[in-house]
Amino acid sequence: MASVKKKISLLYEFLLSNKTKEIFERLTLVIAILSFIVHLALIYINKFTPLFNDDSELFGNPIGAIYTPFSFILLYEVYLLIFYLPRSITTYISKQYEIITLIIIRRLFKDLSNLRLSSDWFSIKGDLQFTYDIIASLLLFYLLYWFYRLNKNRKKISEQNTALAVDVERFIGLKKIISIGLVPILLVLAVYTLGSWSYETLFMGANDLDSIKNINNVFFDEFFTVLIIVDVILLLVSFFYTDKFHKVIRNSGFVISTILIRLSFSVDGLINTILIVAAVVFGLLILAIHNTYEKQL
Repeated sequence: MASVKKKISLLYEFLLSNKTKEIFERLTLVIAILSFIVHLALIYINKFTPLFNDDSELFGNPIGAIYTPFSFILLYEVYLLIFYLPRSITTYISKQYEIITLIIIRRLFKDLSNLRLSSDWFSIKGDLQFTYDIIASLLLFYLLYWFYRLNKNRKKISEQNTALAVDVERFIGLKKIISIGLVPILLVLAVYTLGSWSYETLFMGANDLDSIKNINNVFFDEFFTVLIIVDVILLLVSFFYTDKFHKVIRNSGFVISTILIRLSFSVDGLINTILIVAAVVFGLLILAIHNTYEKQL
């Protein structure tokens, strides 16, 4: 038993230590810069020697090149989500909100490269989507500020009221095992989904509007499905360590928030934006009410 714990601890340190995080951060920045340069080069090559469809949203305008480095930054955010899972549930949830906010920001760059500046702004689907996204990004940025502020207040309350118990240590141990398992899942999903999309786009002639639109969902719809499973497992296991009503409701609320984010990938337009904002608002209100309980109990 002791040897198993030691192996888990060593594997955790190898995959999710502060040192590993710093290495992954630097690697991500290097890849992001190189990918931006390569994408720009392909765009200009495409102008003289057509390689892609002329209507391509990612290869028709240099602004679209920003989309690629943002995709690698998003993968780093996914790693941070896994990194913070054993440390704090609320920080782990906040990383989900950061990811969906960055997905919208990334989508804005694609929208910018295809804007049609005309008097018929509200009748053009692409321009409407840009309007939805730019308003949603501001709202989500502000909501994240309040979520982090509430999370900071929650930590202060917890430090004043409780000490780290043996049961909590066991729960953290379980979260570490889950985090270790999520790392290879992240890698396999990233390689498989990107590879599948690239093959369909480059070799099967699927470079039409629908396929380019779907790149916004590549990897993340599957990954958020995995997160729902993880959230439910954490919710069920938490019953072994606490029977406090407000904590059960908080954990349940976070599951619902994750499900709403996952549902947003299955729709487009205004409904997509509404679901994302509603998910973050719901999580924020759940945390605010939970903190009120913590102060009174």
